[in-house]
Amino acid sequence: MSDIINILPDSVANQIAAGEVVDRPASAVKELLENALDAGATAIQLIVKDAGRTLIQVVDNGCGMTEGDARRCFERHATSKIKQADDLFAIRTMGFRGEALASIAAVAQVELKTRQHDSEWGTQIVIEGSDLKEQSPCSCAPGTSIAVKNLFFNIPARRNFLKRDSIELSHIEEIFKRVALANYTVDFSFHHNGRLLYDLKSGNFAQRITAIFGLSFKERLYPVEEQTEPVKVRGYVGKAEFVKRMRGEQYLFVNNRFIRHNGLSAAVERAYSELIPERTYPSYFLLLEVDPQRIDVNIHPTKTEVKFLDEQVIFAILRAATKKALGQFSLASELEFNPSTEIDFTPAAKDYIPHKPTVSYNPSYNPFRSTSSASDERKGGSRSFTPDRTLDADINEPPRDFFDNGQPTDAPLELFEGQPAADSQTTAASGGTTPISYLNRYIVTTLKSGIVVIDQQRAHERILYERLLQRRAAAQPSAQQLLFPVNCTFNAADSELLTEITPSLEGLGFVIQPLGQNTFVVTAAPSDLDDSDLQQVLNYLIGDYKNSMMQRYSDRDKSICLSLARHMAVRSGKPLQPEEMQHLIAELFSCQAPDMSPSGKRTMIIFNEQDLSERFK
Repeated sequence: MSDIINILPDSVANQIAAGEVVDRPASAVKELLENALDAGATAIQLIVKDAGRTLIQVVDNGCGMTEGDARRCFERHATSKIKQADDLFAIRTMGFRGEALASIAAVAQVELKTRQHDSEWGTQIVIEGSDLKEQSPCSCAPGTSIAVKNLFFNIPARRNFLKRDSIELSHIEEIFKRVALANYTVDFSFHHNGRLLYDLKSGNFAQRITAIFGLSFKERLYPVEEQTEPVKVRGYVGKAEFVKRMRGEQYLFVNNRFIRHNGLSAAVERAYSELIPERTYPSYFLLLEVDPQRIDVNIHPTKTEVKFLDEQVIFAILRAATKKALGQFSLASELEFNPSTEIDFTPAAKDYIPHKPTVSYNPSYNPFRSTSSASDERKGGSRSFTPDRTLDADINEPPRDFFDNGQPTDAPLELFEGQPAADSQTTAASGGTTPISYLNRYIVTTLKSGIVVIDQQRAHERILYERLLQRRAAAQPSAQQLLFPVNCTFNAADSELLTEITPSLEGLGFVIQPLGQNTFVVTAAPSDLDDSDLQQVLNYLIGDYKNSMMQRYSDRDKSICLSLARHMAVRSGKPLQPEEMQHLIAELFSCQAPDMSPSGKRTMIIFNEQDLSERFK
């Protein structure tokens, strides 16, 4: 029997390795930027076309390479970072595996130009699919310029599975932010399709944060600094009042390397316990310095996963440092903006002799008397207290204690304007009884088939979702002109996404026009959108759309309607008037799918007579 085990050619082996190292354009950007930093560059340019499909080019002013190094850098396991196995335990560079350039060259057309600072001529290398096409001397600036063209040109399946340009660009931008944040002493620029998206100058950490995320972040962050033997922590954490319902600006670096670590992220978030609502997430930008011998970064080819020798100790230190910053600087800001808390040490204040406080009260005051009997009190009359409800009252009428917000009022309803206070549909849906609110989250009422418990937030999401879909289908948006137009500014990737979804938003009542420099003006919004912070609304819509587009076959219009319905829906914990609950029930039962929320969760639970009988056995 002949042998069946073969040694794979280098070109095949490189394509296999590329599947782990380079899975999308953002992965190639990460590897090229890290190589530029390891070369000692102080200025790095990133040039991208068609979200990386056509071109990814990184130009740096680093040390450059000789002719021999320029050729060998595309070989597998060729690296200048380590020489022996022991070096893995003292890694301070971004790369060390020697697989990135070989993997990229296996799935793209690569052109490399490099020159050392003390050389007159540089070297040009052209490789396509691991095949060397050209090697020649050239004239170029000191440093290295590497252009990756037609990524995945020889792997059509991988290229076809790339997301749309706006999504791929957002991934590239996220990689750029991570690298630029950790290396704030390096100049960075980012061009996409000939348009300058970022131009970052060297400075300190705070300046780099505001340059990327906007000047508004200057007022949203508290500084953190703690030096201990196991770890040195410095950076910034967000104020509790600026938390978000989605994980956004959360950046954790160890030795200038961005990492994902559930344990350390939980340490920061636990420091916010009892300060922020559930399912909300703070922003943080934290730089950790740890002895390289006490961490292991050789876990995954992407090098975003690390293992710590003192993980529990670092967890405790990080949590304590965050908690200290939140307590120390929040108190300092209160003292700074509340001068009335300052103690007056003037001579008059020192000579002041305090007197014993006294309490005055009205002995004839009776809290159980109504305000209409005030004249009777002045006349010396008296009235006995009568309970509001006797024991033989109608048991079908709920007691007042069940309403957290007291008796119904005549104030206009905020949730469902333009509807009558009660109609035949409402009476039919609620069985003719007044609904009861429990925990300001659930609505309890009766039907002909039994008792129904409704989740008010999910029910309202269903109502709004179907209403928005109907407006979209009928091309009749309910728009309200804004008295004062609102300017909203976004980062480069979010601006691309907003431009992409603007037609869908206009179908729902928004009127949005670009102003340039990633700024848009909103002149109209949906009439039932009760939110003055349109910047936050659009950020929420863009974030949800970005997540939904990760699903290849997601419907854009439906995902936007779902996101807007979630944002506009009444929250759990908000007290509702009985009339508002009745309208909610009536509209819910008029929906096409009243029993399920747009997210696929149950909106109600019905208990019939048989269910109750089983409970009482």
